[in-house]
Amino acid sequence: MSNRFKAAFCGLLMFCCLGVYAQSAKLFPEAPGLVSYTFRKEFQKDMPGTLDMVKKNGITDMEFSNLFGQKAEYIRQLLDERGIKCSSFGVSYEDAVGKLDTVAVNAKKLGAKYVRVASIPHKGTFTLDDAKNAVTTFNAIGKTLKEKYGLTFIYHNHGFEFEPYEEGTLYDYIVKNTNPQYVSFELDILWAFFPGHDPAELLKRYPKRYKAMHLKDLNKGVKGDMTGWTSQENDVVLGTGQINIPAIIKAAKKAGIEHYYIEDESSASVTQVPQSIAYLNSLPK
Repeated sequence: MSNRFKAAFCGLLMFCCLGVYAQSAKLFPEAPGLVSYTFRKEFQKDMPGTLDMVKKNGITDMEFSNLFGQKAEYIRQLLDERGIKCSSFGVSYEDAVGKLDTVAVNAKKLGAKYVRVASIPHKGTFTLDDAKNAVTTFNAIGKTLKEKYGLTFIYHNHGFEFEPYEEGTLYDYIVKNTNPQYVSFELDILWAFFPGHDPAELLKRYPKRYKAMHLKDLNKGVKGDMTGWTSQENDVVLGTGQINIPAIIKAAKKAGIEHYYIEDESSASVTQVPQSIAYLNSLPK
């Protein structure tokens, strides 16, 4: 081997090593997933074209929270053609209770591993009775999904569950009283932060219960409460709002979160999502 060849080879090796080091020095070098609700208007008008846009953003993992009037098998075909997977299927509480077999069949057709519910019906302030009813319902749904269909049920917090209860909150009550064998959780970081709680702390408190996460940021200056509601326009590019995204990502990595879905409900989601991905990929360890 000539000296010139050796020098070139060593230079190439060093370049590759530096590339690997640069990747390993990043907190979140991978592509995040996406919640379909982020591009709900686009999906409603043009499913294939919107999935093309999703793929161009480097996204290959999705949570579908709507079939947008399409058959689940058609969506699966479009996903397969683009090398995208649907890992989670989100449905309403009412459908999970009253149409569970249909929900499970559609989830299987989509290729999903998880069935997600994102709210609990209640009137006014969320109460202990509401939480108890949810626990009973979630345990039953989760058992059926697991034993009959091989699917995992996950509950997505929506802010109102954080009413104080004993030494913690009613959200703590739900986590502690649901059966870990049948019920897991998806942490929406905005809807944990909005009622005054630290998403990173929740991940540390219940590291084995969370399977997925919604990545969102809340516009600066917006004050939270227990309502579970804020304007969709308060969803801003990750890293530009109030939420400490790096601390949450670090806690999520330690907790073993499997799926990180960006959810941007704002009217600017098409332009904001690429910026949020760039932000995530720029975070140092």
